[in-house]
Amino acid sequence: MAEEKKRKTSPAEFVNQVRTETSKVVWPTREETVRTSIFVFIFMVILSLFFFGIDSLFNAVVKFLLTLA
Repeated sequence: MAEEKKRKTSPAEFVNQVRTETSKVVWPTREETVRTSIFVFIFMVILSLFFFGIDSLFNAVVKFLLTLA
């Protein structure tokens, strides 16, 4: 097997390739961005309350176990 020589990309060609690839990206609309942000915020609040509850439960269990010692 002969090893193929890779040619180097010039900076101008690289910039053109980046612009071409960037134009293929489907950007979200403002409404989609706002809706997704609200969903993330609500989910963050729910998870923070869940982990706060779990942490409080473990804290109570550890304090109870320490009183037995």
